[in-house]
Amino acid sequence: MRVMLIGGGGREHCLAWKISQSPLLEELICCPGNVGISSLARCLPVKETDLDGLLEVALQEKIEMVVVGPEAPLALGIKDHFAEKGIPVFGPGREGAKLESSKTWAKDLMSACSIPTAAYAVFQEEKEALNYVKKKGVPIVIKADGLAAGKGVTVAKSMEEASIALHNLFTKKVFGDAGKKVVIEDCLEGEEVSVLAVTDGKDIIILPSAQDHKAAWEGDKGPNTGGMGADSPAPVLSKELEQQVREQVFLPLLAGLEQRNIDYKGVIYAGLMVNKGILNVLEFNVRFGDPETQVIIPRLQSDLLELIVAASSGKLSDVSLRWTSDHALCVVLASGGYPAEYKTGYPVSGLETIRKVEKLLVFHAGTAFEKEKVVTAGGRVLNIVGTGSTLKEAYQNAYRGVGMIHFQDLYFRRDIGFKALPSSERMCSK
Repeated sequence: MRVMLIGGGGREHCLAWKISQSPLLEELICCPGNVGISSLARCLPVKETDLDGLLEVALQEKIEMVVVGPEAPLALGIKDHFAEKGIPVFGPGREGAKLESSKTWAKDLMSACSIPTAAYAVFQEEKEALNYVKKKGVPIVIKADGLAAGKGVTVAKSMEEASIALHNLFTKKVFGDAGKKVVIEDCLEGEEVSVLAVTDGKDIIILPSAQDHKAAWEGDKGPNTGGMGADSPAPVLSKELEQQVREQVFLPLLAGLEQRNIDYKGVIYAGLMVNKGILNVLEFNVRFGDPETQVIIPRLQSDLLELIVAASSGKLSDVSLRWTSDHALCVVLASGGYPAEYKTGYPVSGLETIRKVEKLLVFHAGTAFEKEKVVTAGGRVLNIVGTGSTLKEAYQNAYRGVGMIHFQDLYFRRDIGFKALPSSERMCSK
């Protein structure tokens, strides 16, 4: 099978790594790809949002399956665009992608389907939004309605923070059109957990849970990022709670999509808040999470491409997945200053050493070749993934790997996995 993978981050490197192991694969082509992916696939310099350019490549290369990593192409309607030429895309069409591309649409759907979520209100003017916050009080959650690369959410703990967040969205337009409409939610307490599922529109397979660490700084402080690390499985999600997620979240959601004549085949990502056994949905995404993918997929023993093909063809019931009992933990190595301003072009050392170490994986997120050297080329540069029979072992392996990598202004959080680790088992290199 000839497969096209779209994207060029750590998530896509992980997907390429797993897809390349499939006996079904004839050739893997990635647009645009990255340094790490280039050893697994033929990378072509076509932007992930250039739908016409991507379609041209797919037709020329006789692509039989398209796997989309990031949300932007799905929101733009890549599935609908490719369907006109009979090329299957693993992921929802433009209407289904509203689940992520419009928080207002998603919240309204959750409300209609009786899916547990925080109370909310929607605003298009700064003054009205600020008055609402004054009335509700803080803490409160302020979200840009559209896509903002995981950075459009502010948990305002003071009126000053709320005022700044609203001013940034409405007046400064820091997220452009994504912030023309703003969703304000009650702030929920508890522990966050990510639950991803694969669906063919009728059947659904829930993947092992993961816990993302979105805040830039240790102790879950600082601005939101695309994710500074993750671990899997997340102890907070018991078997009982997983069943609740199936019955209270995914099944009602699929029914709601079907009622709206939305054919949804792909990944549904539910970001949940769990508090004393009660769950609420914080958000939905319509693709594999990043960096959750980097800790979930390495635990998959089955053929990922077979799963993708089955879901895309409406035959998910034919698939049974096998998982390792190992834990996995990912630490994101970022450029100093991320998610704000940062510099790139710094040489990266230690990659050859780390590749030889068992129970360690490296996924490239923001790198490039320059004068035959790997250099930094993004905010999130590398994902270091450690595995082990226990979370402690996965944690130790991951941070051992972190200590092998060097580049100027390297920054990482030292507390990935701390929520699930007793204090006596926490230690970190560097």
